[in-house]
Amino acid sequence: MTERKAWCLSLIPVLFFFISFFTYYCSYAIVQSYAGTSKSVKSHNSLCAGRLTQKKWESLDLNISRRTQLFLKLDDFFWREHLSTLPLPYGIKGSELQLLKVLAVTANCQMPANIENLECRTCVVIGNSFAIKNTSLGGTIDKYDVVIRLNDAPVRGYEDDVGNKTTMRFFYPESASYNPGLNNQPGTLQIFVPFKQQDVLWLKEILYNEKRGRKGFWKPPPQIWLGDFAQIRVLDPHFLHQTAEKLLRIPLSAKGKQIHPTTGMLAVVVALNYCDVVHIAGFGYPNSRNLNDPVHYFDHRTMKSMKNSYHDLSHEAEVLKRLEDSGAIFYLHPHS
Repeated sequence: MTERKAWCLSLIPVLFFFISFFTYYCSYAIVQSYAGTSKSVKSHNSLCAGRLTQKKWESLDLNISRRTQLFLKLDDFFWREHLSTLPLPYGIKGSELQLLKVLAVTANCQMPANIENLECRTCVVIGNSFAIKNTSLGGTIDKYDVVIRLNDAPVRGYEDDVGNKTTMRFFYPESASYNPGLNNQPGTLQIFVPFKQQDVLWLKEILYNEKRGRKGFWKPPPQIWLGDFAQIRVLDPHFLHQTAEKLLRIPLSAKGKQIHPTTGMLAVVVALNYCDVVHIAGFGYPNSRNLNDPVHYFDHRTMKSMKNSYHDLSHEAEVLKRLEDSGAIFYLHPHS
């Protein structure tokens, strides 16, 4: 009897060890499961907190104030109190009547409520550069609240690198796709950027089904546009003016060849005004002087085609570097 009692007592440490191990294992598993959940939430929250608390780029003198009125609207008829003194693309002087007709059809000037009401807006601007090819960033890009794309850059067939989500697409007549539905989701906002008076005329003719003019374009724009008119927004020229004068510091009126900001640089400035987090991908051109280097991720155009461009690409690259160094933007992929 005494031996049996001693044997049972000898099992107590072993039993205690197994009970302790089982308790520790279950506790660890539970803690890890919660840790995994909080980690993903913390990642998003910290992304927003960093943007909201660290405004390192205020020294850039951009007067960024999270302005939510991005588009021209009919009820205030653009700067009624302060009439514009500049023509397009930096003002609306001389285009008031045509814009009035356009806005009479595209009356909606709002952003979707699910984006407008966000406490923190995470945004990514997707450029068309060859630099985004083979990056496999598609899944990452689709997680942002706002995905901004440019011109007629395709999505179909390139989803692995550029994603599938599109919140806004910036375009002008020469860069418009005749059928926006091919590479955009149904709710995508079509952000019209007028660079010249003919651009506004083109949109008016599309909206009112009038005879299309063909003069004044460096490339024939679509004569048929199959997009949803309700999704069109006309970008306020304030942002192009801000991009040129405050950021790029290029002359707004000059004799000879006029230099204008690229649509990509404009989209970055709009994002800086509207979003709390601004990341970019697909920006940057080859550093080499080889004119046969590819320009875009989706076609066979080379640097030779950019030789007579109305943009100062090297200067814009320097400005993007300054924005990156200041913490205003963040690249999703390595770049030179």
